[in-house]
Amino acid sequence: MEVWYGLVERQAVRCGVFKSVKGFNSKLRTCIDDWIKRAHSFIRARTAGEILKKANRPTTTDPRH
Repeated sequence: MEVWYGLVERQAVRCGVFKSVKGFNSKLRTCIDDWIKRAHSFIRARTAGEILKKANRPTTTDPRH
């Protein structure tokens, strides 16, 4: 999320001069709408089974030190 907020800040907030809150909100909404139009779908590199297998693997160390 932080990366996305950084992009919005650079594209909408830093470059603008806003004389009202309404103008700021309008610019921000335009920036978000443009981002949504350009956004690409998320493509999974692994199957759910592969991810769960790695997430549920046994630990290699004893947590009781």
